[in-house]
Amino acid sequence: MVRLGSLEQSEERAELVVQNAVGVDLRTRRATLYRLVACARSHQSSDNVIAVVELPGMRKEDIDISLHDGTLTISGERKRESRGGEKAERTERYVGAFRRSITLPTRVDASKVSETYKDGILKVTLPKAEEAKPKQIQVT
Repeated sequence: MVRLGSLEQSEERAELVVQNAVGVDLRTRRATLYRLVACARSHQSSDNVIAVVELPGMRKEDIDISLHDGTLTISGERKRESRGGEKAERTERYVGAFRRSITLPTRVDASKVSETYKDGILKVTLPKAEEAKPKQIQVT
């Protein structure tokens, strides 16, 4: 037999799981963005590993890039915009810190890493280490 109090607590917990996973408050049926999710993709050519991360609305100064033990980490913080004492009626943009890590598929030369940031798109080019590049071997 299930006590009513336990059932209510279970329903509340289930609502919180859905709310955190999907960003929808089941009581008000309003969608809310809870976290800034930096969408990322990576690919490689014969010479480079390239990571592309979408960071709309971010300022270049608020983005940090680090490389450690074969993992590229992009982190930063979107700060709340203030407009001369105005109070926001509704805000759907996440404010706060984010962190995204990408495990690199091969060794790279950290001294030659470059990046560009334009229109909310961060592109990080990581040249492969010489020993990781494909080599043509002549048959003699």
